[in-house]
Amino acid sequence: MTLTENPFGTSISTEDILDTLGFFDDWEERYKYIIDLGKQLPVMADSKKTEQYLLRGCQSQVWIDSELNNGVLNFEADSDAHIVRGLLGVVLAAYNHKTPAGILAFDIDDYFARIDLVKHLSPTRGNGLRAMVQRIQDTARNAG
Repeated sequence: MTLTENPFGTSISTEDILDTLGFFDDWEERYKYIIDLGKQLPVMADSKKTEQYLLRGCQSQVWIDSELNNGVLNFEADSDAHIVRGLLGVVLAAYNHKTPAGILAFDIDDYFARIDLVKHLSPTRGNGLRAMVQRIQDTARNAG
């Protein structure tokens, strides 16, 4: 798989996620949907699950790789936890297949507020989510 084949940020957008989450009445259903999103995240090759791509600050193991291709950043990410794979999908819907400037301009806090996500995560999962966002934003800053 190439990084450009990841559906998050193209066929799975932030608006798709917001619209779908709006159908659910309770957070148990929303968690199931987020876990299902994670099942659509392409699996990262074991050869990339190394220290180089490992994200610090997460309770689960998370790996993130990126490539800049024709001015657009493409990300590959994986985790050993189902809910975290889903959270990666939520984040990548906002950031994948975007220019570095587009990534830095995106209001991730507003997106998370619209999902009503952070207050429904444990403090350690919330910290991990912020670490994912920070890694991607840092990648965008360094690519620009």
